[in-house]
Amino acid sequence: MKVLVTGGVRSGKSDYAERLLGEEPVRYVAPGPTPDDEADPDWAARVAAHRERRPDSWTTVETTDVAAAIRESDGPVLVDCLGTWLTALLDDAGWDAARETLEETVATATDAVVAALGEAVGPVVLVTNEVGFGIVPDHRSGRVFRDLLGVVNQRVATACDDVVLVVAGRALRL
Repeated sequence: MKVLVTGGVRSGKSDYAERLLGEEPVRYVAPGPTPDDEADPDWAARVAAHRERRPDSWTTVETTDVAAAIRESDGPVLVDCLGTWLTALLDDAGWDAARETLEETVATATDAVVAALGEAVGPVVLVTNEVGFGIVPDHRSGRVFRDLLGVVNQRVATACDDVVLVVAGRALRL
């Protein structure tokens, strides 16, 4: 089973994804920025809330190498989330890099994730953000993020058995 769970901010997508895997041991892949209580207390609080609700049987892996984290698991994997993963990729590449460079960087990393999904031994659930319903962002960084996340989501969805859209805590299989 490979499932992509998408939705807006605070839509309930992470909770839904976690419930898909239950209490059994899960490799929880957190590819987002490491929380810094002083620099960004809101982000730190959000990460802490996610950590607190995970079962003790789950193992957290904080890495941007999502493909390796999937490949190295012999059981269920939950990746939360591809939006924070993309942010980390863009941070590493430099947000001001040429659009073509960013597209190539993201395509290479996404190809690796798609290949890893094809090789996965156990179930994999990936969480992502749906940012394509809104307005066109004023700033280049917002437009680049929105466009590239749309491409990532499409590519990953093709490697999944199911795609679920979560809105207001309600799940709709696509």
